Amino acid sequence: MSDGMTGLQLRSLIKASGELEISLLDVPTPEPAADEVVVRVEATPINPSDLGLLVGAADMSTAKASGTKQAPVITAQVPAAAMRAMAGRLDQSMPVGNEGAGVVIRTGSSDAAKALMGKTVAMIGGAMYAQYRTLKVRECLPLPAGATPAEGASCFVNPLTALGMTETMRREGHKALVHTAAASNLGQMLNRICIKDGIALVNIVRSKEQADILKQIGAKYVVDSTAPSFLDDLTNALVETGATIAFDAIGGGKLAGDILNCMEVAINKTAKEYSRYGSNVHKQVYVYGALDTRPIELPRGFGMAWGVGGWLLFPFLMKIGQADAARLRQRVVDELKTTFASHYTKVVSLPEALDPANIAVYAKRATGEKFLINPNKSS
Repeated sequence: MSDGMTGLQLRSLIKASGELEISLLDVPTPEPAADEVVVRVEATPINPSDLGLLVGAADMSTAKASGTKQAPVITAQVPAAAMRAMAGRLDQSMPVGNEGAGVVIRTGSSDAAKALMGKTVAMIGGAMYAQYRTLKVRECLPLPAGATPAEGASCFVNPLTALGMTETMRREGHKALVHTAAASNLGQMLNRICIKDGIALVNIVRSKEQADILKQIGAKYVVDSTAPSFLDDLTNALVETGATIAFDAIGGGKLAGDILNCMEVAINKTAKEYSRYGSNVHKQVYVYGALDTRPIELPRGFGMAWGVGGWLLFPFLMKIGQADAARLRQRVVDELKTTFASHYTKVVSLPEALDPANIAVYAKRATGEKFLINPNKSS
């Protein structure tokens, strides 16, 4: 049901013919049910996890623009080899955007919904690249007085992922951790958490510039994977910290294997006796991103006590249960402007988000280039 109120929404479509189409549609805004509210979306980030849905497996170097300035249409070719992975979404027009923030402009009849009227809230629940969003009250997080939508736009994905990493570390009996692509917004947040909580963190970056970003915010252990001394540097950091769990945003290539091998070398430097099966200390790498889409290579030099698996935020939150998930959310609200502050390089409207020049920047997933969409910004 809708009372005639409509708003723009960004949609991504991959056709069976092998073409990506991104466009803006004017869609009805559903009337709120008793336990729902309507939010005017004023800030929603472009996260790497959003890009997976936004552009899919399309080759964005083939992107072409058509339509008008206010109603642009972007098309790009999906390589034939990647079409199998897209099978589940073919010919479906899909809304995009995991999280965001805005102001509640209408509410349902429940007391909990009415209490949010006029409040600035952070939101989770998908389809955030839209001017208006009808959501359950439980999908909204009221922001502290004085907090802006831009400050609350990234309340969920990065903060809860970073907290989820340290929580997983503790629950699985590790005392320190390793993080790759570590100068990202998420990586900087993880450093602030670890510094505050007294957790040793080994940061793996890919350039001196990225290393400098982390050292400026107080990171103690930063190693550059492009340096000739990388494996020795990593091993030394692992000896000092005792880190035996890693969260890897890269995914492909040899990095996960390098981390496991260096962990094994570090453990054996302090081992009391030799075992031909390797150390019995469990070493774990969780892959949570795919910056490198090649296969994961694991040159075996790390014994038999190891694991490589996938890690995703939402299954993790379901596993720990509502009470612990609520505890993590509350910490994000309490430290919104400090530990969990996000920084953006550009704020764009919905039509500007489909400007090929902007797409060329944010689709690269480059460290230090984080875009924020304000769907209600005039172009």
